[in-house]
Amino acid sequence: MITLLDGTLEAKDPTRAVVVCGGVGYEVHIPLSSFDRLPAPGGRCRVLTHHHVWADGQALYGFATEGERRMFRLLLDVSGIGPKTALSALSGLSSRDLTAAIVGGDVKRLSSISGIGKKTAERIVLELRDKITDGEAMEAIAGAIEPGPDAHKRRDAALALVSLGYKQSEAQKMVAAISAEDAAAASVEDLVRRALTGH
Repeated sequence: MITLLDGTLEAKDPTRAVVVCGGVGYEVHIPLSSFDRLPAPGGRCRVLTHHHVWADGQALYGFATEGERRMFRLLLDVSGIGPKTALSALSGLSSRDLTAAIVGGDVKRLSSISGIGKKTAERIVLELRDKITDGEAMEAIAGAIEPGPDAHKRRDAALALVSLGYKQSEAQKMVAAISAEDAAAASVEDLVRRALTGH
């Protein structure tokens, strides 16, 4: 199986790239997020790949990061989702946003992706929620906190609320409801208390 390509970028467009390695050009289907990270044609590039083989053929799917490739493979495990839909999902949302939507059970956000209806979105949440590691869930939550001077405290407070059993989306809303003035003077423990009491 081909797991990565390291060579020269021959051509690229938002859905595909051609990478030349050892005199051979490989066509790779890519999500929009990976397209943005590729160099200009003629530049050196390294693309992580998923070699998909089926009864009538085979294709290479390429990714700029391991997180994108892992999410693509997780999506392929969901019944009714093929490579094109998985690639469409990664073009519609970043792998971190997809992780956040799965962990938070955000069916509405998932079903906003082209090619994914409400039933498929529900199946994604149901089948993948337990496959997301704690580390991936925490990274997704951390990325969803608005930047600011107290962002690290808000992130830690949101993570604490998730560990107490709150959904990620609920935890973020609870922490976001605390005013900037209150958050600036509070410890993480104080933020969690305020979030729980609504004060």
